[in-house]
Amino acid sequence: MIIDSAVQRRVEELFEPLRNAKFDSMPPYGFLASALRRRLDEIGEDVTDFKIPKETRMAFATAAVDVWHRAAHSFLISCSLTNASPIWASVAGYYSSHYAIRAMAHLLGYFQLHSYSRLVRLERADLCSVARKRPADREHKVYWRVVKEDPQFARDDWFTKNDVGGDPTDAGHREMANYWDHVSTLPSIKLLNNESIKDRADRISKICYTAPPIPRKSKFPDVENVQVVAYHRVVKVRQLVDECIDSRNRFWSAHRQPAWLDGLVACVKLRTLPKRFSAGRSSPLLRLSP
Repeated sequence: MIIDSAVQRRVEELFEPLRNAKFDSMPPYGFLASALRRRLDEIGEDVTDFKIPKETRMAFATAAVDVWHRAAHSFLISCSLTNASPIWASVAGYYSSHYAIRAMAHLLGYFQLHSYSRLVRLERADLCSVARKRPADREHKVYWRVVKEDPQFARDDWFTKNDVGGDPTDAGHREMANYWDHVSTLPSIKLLNNESIKDRADRISKICYTAPPIPRKSKFPDVENVQVVAYHRVVKVRQLVDECIDSRNRFWSAHRQPAWLDGLVACVKLRTLPKRFSAGRSSPLLRLSP
């Protein structure tokens, strides 16, 4: 992965304070949102920038990792629902993509304060800018937009602006499953076991493509393509962090391979080995115990 120098510096700076963090160093529930809201309450909502302490800055990195975990977990949930409920396999697969995009947005320094209708961006180590959200800037638009507009991802077809119109669409599947009438006939519920989930994830990881297969409304629920794009977006988040920081960062070393992945995702080789995580490590991006 060729990484823009500005993105490289930002990710390095986000994770540097976590170099010697303990394994259980995740902040408590809602830490970043609460810290940013408190700061705006102190100085007023109409400011355009404000300073933050080191603990709040670090939370952009920990929030990115936490949401990335949700992306990987949602991908496995989607795999488990493939036969039991194609509709919800599609929805869970979409949320896997959404969480991966949101993780990228946090790595770029963005965080949405929904209740305040503000979009906060970490500009440098101790300074955040804040802007009012536009009427159309809902979470499932704003995070995708800020990632797609970044030079690192502007020409990467795995990332979209997540429009619901047209046939190829990411969020369109979630909207169809949640809001349309006469969606489909539901099958009998039969969840996949762990071995079947592993086989499904392995199959998705090996599908060949000439371009990212953005899911199509006309093929709803288009489960396979929903899962393919989700998988590769999850992979790209982990690859970006692997490439940007060195392997001695204790926080990322502890959290880059969640225990609940073990035994469920087959050994999938990286297209290119991470420069900084190759020595003494398994090369698979979503490696799980064989």
